Amino acid sequence: MFAVTCTSTDPDNPLAGLTLGERPEPEVPGGWAVVTVKATALNHHDLWTLRGVGIRQDRLPIVLGCDAAGVDEDGNEVIVHSVIGTPVQGDETLDPKRSLLSESHDGTFAERVVVPRANLVPKPAGLSFEEAACLPTAWLTAYRMLFEKSGLEPGSTVLVQGAGGGVATALIALGRAGGYRVWATSRSEDKRARALELGADQVFAPGARLPERVGAVMETVGQATWDHSLKSLRPGGRIVVSGATSGAVPPADLNRVFFLQLSVVGSTMGTRDQLGRLATFLVQTGVRPIVDRVLPLDRAPEGFAALEHGEVFGKVVFTPPTGR
Repeated sequence: MFAVTCTSTDPDNPLAGLTLGERPEPEVPGGWAVVTVKATALNHHDLWTLRGVGIRQDRLPIVLGCDAAGVDEDGNEVIVHSVIGTPVQGDETLDPKRSLLSESHDGTFAERVVVPRANLVPKPAGLSFEEAACLPTAWLTAYRMLFEKSGLEPGSTVLVQGAGGGVATALIALGRAGGYRVWATSRSEDKRARALELGADQVFAPGARLPERVGAVMETVGQATWDHSLKSLRPGGRIVVSGATSGAVPPADLNRVFFLQLSVVGSTMGTRDQLGRLATFLVQTGVRPIVDRVLPLDRAPEGFAALEHGEVFGKVVFTPPTGR
């Protein structure tokens, strides 16, 4: 089968390890299922793998990709939940031995992927395969950040740092549909304008003084925006962190944290049940993922290059390779 793999890692030139070509058909352990991939979405996680972050060298080569929507052996249209783990208090993300597809097991950038049968979520007929493929990582992460981790009721004000990325665009769209007042930042004037079109109430340049302090900040950028995130919170406010693409060790500013009784809450992916509710939420509200571009899998390097250079608004989606 055709697949996109990581064959080597390089922190400075990640795309050097991106390899396209034939791979053996996957073996199917007991309790697992084969999914024929109809669409799969690109995430920063895939770039981090190519940089050597979160992957053991003895696991290479490995098929990349966390997200997929497709058809199982029985002909059911499904969405693949990419967290491989045993639920702890009903939450598989709390399993200390959990992994994502493409970390210990081959991922979704292939014509077929093998996953635990329990990880299959029915795909609503109202979602296309391309839309559904955007959900398991970026949109699920945003859903949990906003509706579980933020601690805010609808009508509250939320600041989303770094509008343009997959999680950030999902946060804006979900927040608008959920009744939150969403503010967003971006270095790009064009991305700020698109964030307004997507549903943000106001947009700002990074570090800008806000009209008022907010109840929660959705943080995926990390070091570059951390100081602004802390200063943007009202007393008792909360930062929800699910990523740190610009760096993971900013100054903590503990004086501000304890004096204003701020909270810093980590959030990683979401549960299978939350993925199912997210899909239902989209069907009920009419919200759909923002797809930046759709490419056949054999043109995957174009999508990787666009993501690496910050030239993406929403999600890059891959479909089966040309002529297959």
